Order: sequence, then C-alpha cells, then structure tokens
Amino acid sequence: MARVPYLRREDADESQKPLYDRLEAERKVPTANIFLALANAPTQLDGFLTYANSLRAADLSPKLRELAILTVGYATRSAYEVAHHQSHGLGAGLTEEQLAAVAEFESSDLFDDTEKAVMRLAKESTLRVDVSEETWRAAAGLLTDRQMVELSLSIAWYNSGVRIMGLLGIDLEDNYPNPFPGSLPNS
Repeated sequence: MARVPYLRREDADESQKPLYDRLEAERKVPTANIFLALANAPTQLDGFLTYANSLRAADLSPKLRELAILTVGYATRSAYEVAHHQSHGLGAGLTEEQLAAVAEFESSDLFDDTEKAVMRLAKESTLRVDVSEETWRAAAGLLTDRQMVELSLSIAWYNSGVRIMGLLGIDLEDNYPNPFPGSLPNS
C-alpha cells in the first residue's frame, strides 16, 4: 500500500495542470502509480521526467537499455519495475522467450555476448555497487564510451527508481501481472 497519496489531475491545483498534461503526453494513460505518487513533489517529478526522457534519447540501443533495466528489476525483485518494463522490452525487440529468461540470463543461449555483458554489468552494479574491471571491460569492449556512460546512467537511474518505489510502497497496477507470484506487488 502506498505511503503517500496518488495525486490525480482532479487533485491538482491549477498551477499543476501543465505537469499532468506533460505526463499524459509523454507517458501511458492512465498515468502509472509511480508518477501519481511523485506528483506530491511536482518540481521533482518534472525533473524526474526530463532525466528519464534523456535516457530514452540515448545512443545506447533500446534493447540493451531494456535488458539492463529488467536485470535491475530481477536483481532487486522489483515486481513493479519488471512488470512495467516487459512491454518496453517487447517494443525494443526482445522476444517473449528472452523476457522469460532474463532472470537466468547467464545460463541462457537466447542472449548474445553484448547482451550478456550488459546484463552482467547491470546485475553486478545493482548487487555490489562497484563493478569488477573484468565485468566493465567485457561491456566496454563491445560498446562505445558514450554508450557505456549512457548504460551506467540507466543502470543507476533504474536502481534509484526501484528504491523510490520500495520506499514509497508503490502499488503495482491491477492491469499488470506480478512477475513474482507470492510476493508483495511492489516488492
């Protein structure tokens, strides 16, 4: 259960209406619970959206970005993150089989060397914060410096996202299946 109210357009004062216009233009409708919770701090939500959009406009391929995000979600057991990014993963070119194999990517033959290197980096950074030179070099040998910075920013950004969701107790919307049956919807 959310620890702050979900503020909808009808809850906002007139000065906040442009923020809801932005949410509806840039994100899915109906607006996801994470954004409705962050609407309690409108200035920060506005910055949150700008930063998130900059990551989507990166040189790093959407498929690699989504693999990194999903890996963060599985490493932290964030049902909210995994559920929301499965559709993004499909849109970025992942197959249903690949989505089902993300949690066990190391033993899967569904991912190529670059994809596995990105996922290792995301997992190691999520679980240990610092990454080994071996893990860094494996990914850096396959991506440009720009892509490595963008990947690092994406991994760190989505790590902050799962922690925000956990702190605020963001509920997984009813139209998303919980990828971790038996766990709390937002854990």
